[in-house]
Amino acid sequence: IESELRGRGATGDIVVVSAENVRFNDGSLGCPRPGVQYTQALVDGMRVIVEAGGKRYDYRFGQGDVPRLCERAVPGALRSSTR
Repeated sequence: IESELRGRGATGDIVVVSAENVRFNDGSLGCPRPGVQYTQALVDGMRVIVEAGGKRYDYRFGQGDVPRLCERAVPGALRSSTR
């Protein structure tokens, strides 16, 4: 996440605000992009909120270990999950 944030011009310390296991309703990880099709199956993953330079960033992890920045979350698109 750090290198991705630095690439976006984020400065200062990076602080993890929250991290939680979630079950996303589909492969969009709760952040669908217009015109993109996603798997229509539940996906176990994580939601990690970090703060850098006074701004918060919402990152989602699905099947892999590559985070995806969620810039427009869809309400109700995830559920609590216990793994």
